[in-house]
Amino acid sequence: MLKKRKTISLVLCHRKPERSFFYNGKQFPLCARCTGIYVGYFSLPFFLFDLLKINLLVTIVLILPTIIDGLLQAYLYRESNNLIRVTSGLLAGIGLMSLMSIFGINIVEYINTLNND
Repeated sequence: MLKKRKTISLVLCHRKPERSFFYNGKQFPLCARCTGIYVGYFSLPFFLFDLLKINLLVTIVLILPTIIDGLLQAYLYRESNNLIRVTSGLLAGIGLMSLMSIFGINIVEYINTLNND
């Protein structure tokens, strides 16, 4: 009898097959929303090297669709599709990286004001 191999996951994702993408018959290790979020994380260098700058209000607006879609699915039992999930996840990933860069810039500026005193 074959034992099922246990895998350790460092990612918090439900990995439901109906909410995941498949490639060559194999399920992605993340759901569609998490896939979009992690792909959005690749935008961080654009913020770090000042190639992209988004103000705080737009940053929050980028994150909102994922929150709204997730809450609607959880509490109103509305099913969205994988295209909506990956798109809202991508926007959220970009928004989160923008938020991180805004926080980072503000922390550095604050530390610089402390050093100048």
